[in-house]
Amino acid sequence: MTTPHIAAQPGAFAELCLFPGDPLRAKHIAETHLSDAVLVSDTRNMLAFTGSYRGVPVSVMGSGMGMPSCMLYAQELFQHYGVQQLIRVGSCGSVAPHLTLGDIVVAQGACTDSAMNRHLFGDYDFAPIANYNLLSRFVNHCDLSHQRIAVGNVFSTDSFYHPDKKLNQKAEAMGALALDMEAAALYAAAAVHKRQALAVMTVSDELQTGLGLSALERQTAFNDMTDMVLESTVIY
Repeated sequence: MTTPHIAAQPGAFAELCLFPGDPLRAKHIAETHLSDAVLVSDTRNMLAFTGSYRGVPVSVMGSGMGMPSCMLYAQELFQHYGVQQLIRVGSCGSVAPHLTLGDIVVAQGACTDSAMNRHLFGDYDFAPIANYNLLSRFVNHCDLSHQRIAVGNVFSTDSFYHPDKKLNQKAEAMGALALDMEAAALYAAAAVHKRQALAVMTVSDELQTGLGLSALERQTAFNDMTDMVLESTVIY
């Protein structure tokens, strides 16, 4: 039985699924990092693949851009396809001055300007946080590999072109590391369905300076990040 937005057959997804925003990045991850990957869904060109990494079944699917799209696909993966661990491998814009292009940000928690979490939580404030199991395994792997990462709060916004021109400064003042558009919704969906979620992101833009990665630099940085996520999740 398929869902309105995913055409995969039952059992087509692995329990572990990587979740980049861009469906073409999902295709790249499947072709570059997974063995024997097959296309399991392409509804609305939101590509999804299942293969294996070091003999462990792994899926990868695009989430689309923004929290409504992310939560829609996360809910269907959790509720209908048995996905247990959903890990965002995406990009973010740094606001913390010590973070530079290519740095890895791990969202321990995610603030948000979206009303979606209030809808889920009866109009109360819900604090979206990462699953500790996935978070600790990733951090431990990076420590053992001497990989530099930043762990902390991020701010997930509904608006790429935000009307509040001081949002970056406000987020930095409250200790947020970076801005993204998906982490808070992913963590909320995981909480609703009692599943595990983590958001790991590469700094693609420095929001305070205006600097950004080139297309080639993004590809290299994202490959390294994906390797780190797979190694920490599958091996440890």
